[in-house]
Amino acid sequence: MVSTESMPSSEPLLSVDGCVATLTLNRPAHRNRLESGDLRALLRHFERIDADTTIRVVKLTANTQGQPRPVFCAGYHIGSFDSETEDPSLFERVADALAALRPVTVCALNGSVYGGATDFVLACDLCIGLAGIEFRMPATALGLHYYPGGLQRYVARMGFAGAKRAFLTARPFTAEMLLRMGCLEQISEPSEFAGVVDGLVDEVSNLAPLAVQATKRSLNEIAAGQVDLAGMRARESLTAESRDFAEGRAAFQEKRRPRFTGA
Repeated sequence: MVSTESMPSSEPLLSVDGCVATLTLNRPAHRNRLESGDLRALLRHFERIDADTTIRVVKLTANTQGQPRPVFCAGYHIGSFDSETEDPSLFERVADALAALRPVTVCALNGSVYGGATDFVLACDLCIGLAGIEFRMPATALGLHYYPGGLQRYVARMGFAGAKRAFLTARPFTAEMLLRMGCLEQISEPSEFAGVVDGLVDEVSNLAPLAVQATKRSLNEIAAGQVDLAGMRARESLTAESRDFAEGRAAFQEKRRPRFTGA
């Protein structure tokens, strides 16, 4: 087995292939824990992604090479809590920015996830989980009241009972539990994981991007209790008048795959 200490370590990596952007957490030797520099790098990557209108899907994953048991992310580096120079709202801002990204986000959860990183998983729109992982939120076990945006996301994604179990017991969730709660799209064995993730990404990337992104924004507003009816009607009208909608109808009638352009 390759020693994790010999593995490269860096801030999260961003690569773009066609309409798909991939964000990779890249500190395998430290279970992909997040440091303040990593969080700032993610914010920069998010800005680049939102500015590139050709990107339709974002895949969030982690480098687990050389780990004895795969860990997607161990959460925020606990030593950073003692630093007087750190911004206490930084982690929350990153999670909120991830949730608000324009493209659809797919979490390729290829290892266990802990602490604040669980909120990153919940901030993604869709998630494929590796068989055998666990998901644990130890905030109260450390003596911490979690930030409001994260609590809201937990309730929205896991339900009131699930959020209470997560925070008031600090017990882990299995992949099967997450699947039953609707937090995972699917559980996959390691040999099939990459193909399952790529299949989902391909399906999403071939939907009408204007409609998908407008609908994602409306759904997020509903989940946050910030319903903007006028905004939703405007998005509805925009898509109804779009070339993509005309192309979708034509493709359906002609029994062919639509060619959406996002216009």
